[in-house]
Amino acid sequence: MVQRYDVGARMSEMAVHNGVCYLAGQVAVGGAPDIAGQTREVLAAVDALLAKAGTDKTRILRAQIYLADMADFPGMNTVWDSWVVAGHTPPRATVQAALAKPEWKVEIVVTAAL
Repeated sequence: MVQRYDVGARMSEMAVHNGVCYLAGQVAVGGAPDIAGQTREVLAAVDALLAKAGTDKTRILRAQIYLADMADFPGMNTVWDSWVVAGHTPPRATVQAALAKPEWKVEIVVTAAL
């Protein structure tokens, strides 16, 4: 059985199947202008979605991070490093990509175990 959360006309924010939680790409919608603020907002959204599924960031299996500008890599890492739990840092990839809206600086996709 597949459970979908926050289902919209185009996409769901999260799907859970066979003990694995798949999140859609999370972006900042609160209007933070800088990479630190946007990263904090995105990671808070990740935390909230994982909590809805009954899991948390210590169970992340992998993370994919998309940055509009690799110059923001150090700023994003500062926030990421304070968010992850020592001993539970997931495998991760970070790449530069054109994001769907010009104001978005970061998009993060995670997959987690329940």
